[in-house]
Amino acid sequence: MNKELMEALDLLEKEKQISRDVLFDAIENSLIAACKNHFGKADNVHVEINRETADFLCYAEKEVVEEVFDPATEISLEDAKKIKGDAAIGDMVNVDINSKEFGRIAAQNARNVITQKIREEERSVVYNIYYEKEKDVVTGIVQRYVGKNISIDLGKADALLTENERVKTEVFRPTERIKVYVLEVKNTTKGPRILVSRTHPELVKRLFEEEVTEIKDGTVVIKSIAREAGSRTKIAVWSDNPNVDAVGACVGMNGARVNAIVEELRGEKIDVINWDENPGNLIQNALSPAKIVNVFADPEEKTAKVVVPDYQLSLAIGKEGQNARLAARLTGYKIDIKSETQAKDAFGFRIEDYMDDEDYDEEYDEEYDGEYEETDGEEN
Repeated sequence: MNKELMEALDLLEKEKQISRDVLFDAIENSLIAACKNHFGKADNVHVEINRETADFLCYAEKEVVEEVFDPATEISLEDAKKIKGDAAIGDMVNVDINSKEFGRIAAQNARNVITQKIREEERSVVYNIYYEKEKDVVTGIVQRYVGKNISIDLGKADALLTENERVKTEVFRPTERIKVYVLEVKNTTKGPRILVSRTHPELVKRLFEEEVTEIKDGTVVIKSIAREAGSRTKIAVWSDNPNVDAVGACVGMNGARVNAIVEELRGEKIDVINWDENPGNLIQNALSPAKIVNVFADPEEKTAKVVVPDYQLSLAIGKEGQNARLAARLTGYKIDIKSETQAKDAFGFRIEDYMDDEDYDEEYDEEYDGEYEETDGEEN
C-alpha cells in the first residue's frame, strides 16, 4: 500500500508539479478530518507520516483519569496501563487510532480533503507559471470565439483575447498558432484568469527582443516605441557600440528580421529609426520617410516646429495624420508641421535665412527651388 502511495505521489509531482510535501500535508489533514468526523472532535489527534516510506502513525493524546466522561480525550487508568505500564492518573497517553475503523462517510470526507487540496495546488502552480510570464510574449493556439472575444489555449491554461485587445483587421481560425502579449494574470477560485493582447506596443518590443540577438544581449536598446495596431509602428533604437548599426541589426539581412515580425503582425508596417539625444535629429528621424528642411525644437515646452518641402508635406503628415501622430508619440514632442511656403507666410522670412550656414544645403535649394508641388506624398 505504501509503495503504491509513493508511486501515486511521484506521478502527481511530475504531472502536476505539486510538491510531495504539500501532498503529505494534505494526507495528514485528511486523516485529522476523518478523525473529527468519526470521533466528533480532533483537537488532540496527531498524524505523523514518514516522507521516505509513506508509513504513517495516527494517534490521539488522552489524559489518564479515574472515571472517563469523554472517551475522545480521556482514558481509564486500567486501559492506560495496557499501553504504558507505568501510567498514572493525570498522565498523557498516546492511543493509536486504526484508520480502518473509520466509516464510509469519514473516508469519503478524507478523500474530498485530499482532492480539494490537489486542485488548489494545481491552480496555484498554473497561476505561478503564467504570473512569471506577465508582461511577456507567449505562443497560444486559437480555440474558439466567445462572442467577440477569443479563447486561446496556452498549454496549461486558457487565456482570453478580448475585443478591445484585438486588431480589428485580424481574423483567426481555430487551431491557428499566434503570439500574444500577457497583460494580466489574476488568481481566482476557478483557476488563473489570463488576459492577453495583440494591440499592445510591448508586443512589438518583445517580438524584436526574440528576433534580434543584439537586443536580447543588450548591444542594441529599444529607446521608444509608438504603435497603431494593425497599421503602423515606429520604433527608435540605439547602440553605444560604434561598430554596431542599430537599425541594420533590427532590419536584418535583406530585411529578414523585421519581415519575420511583420509577418507575425499580419502585415503591419514597421519603421525602425535611429534614436538621437538631439531632439531635432530625433524628430527628423521619426518623421521618415519624409524629407525635412529644418526642425525648431523647444526641449522645455516639448514642442517642435518642423519645416518640410512643399511637395513632402502630405508624406510628412501621413494618411489621416498617422505619420505625424506616431512621430509625436515616439519623441514625446508636440509637432507642428508646415511646408516651406506655409512657414514663409507664418514666420515672414525664408527658412534658409534663419538657418546657420553650415545647416543650409545650397545644392538642395537649387535643385528644388520653385519646383515643389504638394501631392499624395510621392516625389515628382
